[in-house]
Amino acid sequence: MKENGNESAAESAVGGQIMKKKVFSILADNTSGVLSRVSGLFNRRGFNIDSFTAGETEDPTISRMTIVANGDDISLDQIQKQLAKLEDVREVKELKVGQSICRELVLITVGVTPEERTGLICLVNAFHHANIVDIEKDSIMIEMTENHEKINAFISLLDGYEIKEMVRTGIAGLTRGAM
Repeated sequence: MKENGNESAAESAVGGQIMKKKVFSILADNTSGVLSRVSGLFNRRGFNIDSFTAGETEDPTISRMTIVANGDDISLDQIQKQLAKLEDVREVKELKVGQSICRELVLITVGVTPEERTGLICLVNAFHHANIVDIEKDSIMIEMTENHEKINAFISLLDGYEIKEMVRTGIAGLTRGAM
């Protein structure tokens, strides 16, 4: 993937069609049921949502949703148009590679023996956006905020350690520069 962590660049072929992964940023009124209406649109169209994050913006009456979805160009363009027609939706845009920054948060609890502890701490310290947030007798909790690919690379380096628990927030993103 690209350096900014934006999923828009991902492509794969399924059944002869090129499937793309797109990241949509949606601004909507912060009202009851808006998340259900947005996710329901994907459900009615038979689309799987790879990632869905939502939260209040600088204006508490507005929510920002970041949705990652797969499909062919025609279907994803149709979804974008349908999202824009929803009652509470104010704006829908694709977060494009090079024009946006996308990040994800992961928390990982790793089981460690006293012999493994130093090696794991060194591994975490090698990643600029990874931090140890809790240390117990037999485990270490790691927090990392980075793009999707770097988080996946970090998790793959944990092979050989016991991952006891893990949670990922999903992708959040914004367009670069002034609006």
